[in-house]
Amino acid sequence: MFAVLGVGAWLTLSQAPAQALTAFDTPAPVTGNATWFSGLGGPYGGCGMTQDALETQNFVALNVYDTPGDSTFYQRPMAASLASKMGMWNNGHNCGRWVQVSIGDYCAGLNDGALGQPFCRNGSWVADKYNGATLNMIVADSCGDSNGWCRDDPFHLDLSRSSLNLFQLNGVAVGDMDPGSWNNRHISWKFIPAPSYSGDIQVGFLQGAQSWWAAIAVSHLANGIHGIEYYANSTWTAATMDGDMGQAYILQPLVAGGTNFQIRVRDVTDTLINGGRVYSFSLPASCGAQCSPAYTQVSYTTSTGPTPTPTPTPTNSACTATYQTSNSWSGGFQGQVTVTAGTAAING
Repeated sequence: MFAVLGVGAWLTLSQAPAQALTAFDTPAPVTGNATWFSGLGGPYGGCGMTQDALETQNFVALNVYDTPGDSTFYQRPMAASLASKMGMWNNGHNCGRWVQVSIGDYCAGLNDGALGQPFCRNGSWVADKYNGATLNMIVADSCGDSNGWCRDDPFHLDLSRSSLNLFQLNGVAVGDMDPGSWNNRHISWKFIPAPSYSGDIQVGFLQGAQSWWAAIAVSHLANGIHGIEYYANSTWTAATMDGDMGQAYILQPLVAGGTNFQIRVRDVTDTLINGGRVYSFSLPASCGAQCSPAYTQVSYTTSTGPTPTPTPTPTNSACTATYQTSNSWSGGFQGQVTVTAGTAAING
């Protein structure tokens, strides 16, 4: 979804270089401007997760575009030829990652996020009692609006509004920064591994998922997600991301028309997580022919090492298909396909 922004704040244009996004990573803190938005909306946010299934309600949106002064809505996911215009969203590849955000200066001026205009016009940036308050948050959405926040500042973050007063200073929540002392402040932030991580990933089917269009979302990640591989036809295949929703991918079942799936997951370093752990699960019976809820979590079993070749669904050995051309002409032809199924039912 596109973020709904609060009332505005920014770096000056000279402080926000357009091409500072090498590798779309921030191992050290960067400085940007912050706005707020109310929530992910439905049925799910830009990363493919429903808000109630997130690990935390302290979440952020990253910029889809890095296009100072340009409000064009480029097609998403963005083509490789537009790499210079990609924002920190990175076509969804930073979804599910954690960021540590620190509060910076307050703007004592006009901070409306007008495209191509300086942030905090006719005023100055002022330190106050909230400076240095921090909060760990998760990337869950995208900011692709046509304003200065989402276009001019590569390190802008759109923060969930309910989190603003939860920032902590000396172990105590600030409590009253929003709304009276907000005015879209400066922030500094960096990516971090999931804090105090334990357990394993969470898997859920998305609305409309079925055996022939098995859309899943993967969450509770130790270090983000850059890809999913599924096992089918005795081989591992890279799954296709669902648009640029970085935690949502489309799978194939173990056998055509089946409802059993096996996956393994790659993190932001493109390394298989948990030593290549294999996660096995099925389309739940509660979904029937396809899943109706926005998100249906499933349980799974795990295995390690090489995955055995799956046992194929029994087929009828008497099934045959023949084809012949019965008539042809310049630019076209007429043919006949005959399928003999024998006496047993054919699945799929």
